[in-house]
Amino acid sequence: MKCPFCGFLESKVLDSRISKEMDTIRRRRECLKCAKRFTTAERLEEGLPLVIKKDDRREVFDRLKILNGLKKACEKRPISITHLEKIVSRIEYTLLDRGEREIKASDIGSMVMEELKRLDDIAYVRFASVYRQFRDINELMDELKGLLLKKDESP
Repeated sequence: MKCPFCGFLESKVLDSRISKEMDTIRRRRECLKCAKRFTTAERLEEGLPLVIKKDDRREVFDRLKILNGLKKACEKRPISITHLEKIVSRIEYTLLDRGEREIKASDIGSMVMEELKRLDDIAYVRFASVYRQFRDINELMDELKGLLLKKDESP
């Protein structure tokens, strides 16, 4: 990171914090040449991949869309907004770690479903009913049976 005071290209990070909005990392740095301190802000969205929609359109990743989907699935459930924001952040960090330039919307939907499956069965079924576009009650029942079987198998 270039020092704004002397232009030296190396600094050490003294402290890192994620903003309340979970979209920026603020870092307190110290220049290794002049020892002056400065703050930088890094935006997480810049490294996120483009999302490939079903019709092959590409759009910028939008964490708000995932959060809104989670809110709808978890409506009237005992789940805090903080917990939902953490889920979105985990998905976002997973996408950043992959380093891919593009990702299918269906892959993101699968990540959301896995998170909801661990969190709350009702929210999972709500999300799955929209995401998987069940054609009839039998498809929904098959999904519910699968959930019940997994619950019976777990200790």
